[in-house]
Amino acid sequence: MTKAKTTKKETLPLKERAVRAALDLAAKTGWAGVTMQDIATKCKCTLAELHDVFEERGDILTAYGRAVDRRVLDGVGKPDMTQSDRDRLFDVMMERFDVLGEDRDALQSILKSFCTNPKQAIIGLPHLGKSMVWMLECAGIDANGAKGAVKALGLLGVYLYTLKAWMDDESEDLSKTMAALDRALGRAEQWGGVVLNRF
Repeated sequence: MTKAKTTKKETLPLKERAVRAALDLAAKTGWAGVTMQDIATKCKCTLAELHDVFEERGDILTAYGRAVDRRVLDGVGKPDMTQSDRDRLFDVMMERFDVLGEDRDALQSILKSFCTNPKQAIIGLPHLGKSMVWMLECAGIDANGAKGAVKALGLLGVYLYTLKAWMDDESEDLSKTMAALDRALGRAEQWGGVVLNRF
């Protein structure tokens, strides 16, 4: 009796497999109709096992967001403090959009579903806020205290504005996304240095 081949995906921890399964399903069938049972079936586990690692679909998106954070932090590494704050932040955020691009179809489906289910978007905002704190830190910008919270909120606005442009950007070099990010950072800079260190 021959043993069935084990794929690389099946050797990943259940949490990672579930995230990948959820993204695959979102890209192929649309996030709005994806159930936890669908995800469990896709990643070859029981519903009970999936419940051990995730309580709801929103938790899966949070886990994906943390994985994106990790990849950006790893990809950018130590900030080059000879660059301006704005240039460093621009590079960090574009690194994030490059990472998101690997799951573009899935993310477009997920983001579009937020239009009909805004509760999902609201639930995800706290995690996005934490992500923005990490992006500031990655760019070498102080994110501590009340000023740090305001900077993170400002960067969240920059990110959401640019995300809208990214959704419609079909160019290989993400030129529309880069233009939108540059424009948004420029506006943040005009608002008394919000996001950047001068605040």
